Amino acid sequence: MALANVWMLVAAVAVILIAVTVGLILGLRRRGGGRGGDTARVARAERLRTLPTFRRALARRALALSGILALGAVTAIVAGVVAARPMSAQTIQPVNTSRDIMLCLDVSGSMSEVDVEVLTVFEELLDDFEGERIGLTIFNSSPVQIFPLTDDYDFIREHLESMTRSFDYVDQIPEHWVGTLNGDGASLIGDGLAACTMGFDRPGDDRSRSVIFATDNEVNGASIVTLDEAAAYAASKEVRVFALNPVQGKDADVSAELSAAAESTGGAAFGLRDTTTVSDIVEQVQEQEATELRGEAQVVWTDAPNLWIAVLSVCLLGFVVVLWRVRL
Repeated sequence: MALANVWMLVAAVAVILIAVTVGLILGLRRRGGGRGGDTARVARAERLRTLPTFRRALARRALALSGILALGAVTAIVAGVVAARPMSAQTIQPVNTSRDIMLCLDVSGSMSEVDVEVLTVFEELLDDFEGERIGLTIFNSSPVQIFPLTDDYDFIREHLESMTRSFDYVDQIPEHWVGTLNGDGASLIGDGLAACTMGFDRPGDDRSRSVIFATDNEVNGASIVTLDEAAAYAASKEVRVFALNPVQGKDADVSAELSAAAESTGGAAFGLRDTTTVSDIVEQVQEQEATELRGEAQVVWTDAPNLWIAVLSVCLLGFVVVLWRVRL
């Protein structure tokens, strides 16, 4: 880039020299012009040159010609700079919120109302997300990943809306039934939590990882992985589990088991009561996980010709005005 600028300036100087040379040649030809090459002479011209008015006119003429030459030179140089495409550098350090959130929803019949609330809240929160990656896995007797962790919020919104409509049961086979009824039993939460934990990728990245685990913990059947085993697996992967239980406190043993599992991962269990909503719980999760991941600083070069174009316009205007005045 620097070499290109040097060549542009050399070209501008060459243009100036050519213009001056042509001007001198034309001036000499006019001074030596006339029919037959004779020069018209004026008697007593030396007395005319001593007149004050003549001297002032001659000085103004010389000043105007000098101005034309100077403006022409400056214009040519500025035009060379514009042609060289001046650029400006800006250092940018990208910042992304290093938060991965996996929605893990128990889609058994008793959880429909809570699932719809969770899906609706996250759909509303998408406008506030900046770099967070969201995933969705549902389970009943078997788990199904609806979409992996992604920050494509239009894609996320489309699937959240589709899954929310599924709980209206307008289709013969609702979307949340597809693939979630392939096992024996219902609400096999150990298998569900393990599947949700397996959905986290990029193990080498320094990112916070959370599972929002909505279940009533009413297990019906034998799961492959127990809740305690799934929670231990999540803890080993540095995944924190935040459980949302609509019946928290109603069954002391069930509530205690789910709370202990969530707390063993560094998370917590929340009960959905009249004074607590999914939005309140998600806000608490966001406050705990609001860390930032700064990317490598990058230097971005952009064209910045505006100032030089303005200077070139002024120089051209001044050149034309002075030239017009001299010709008069």
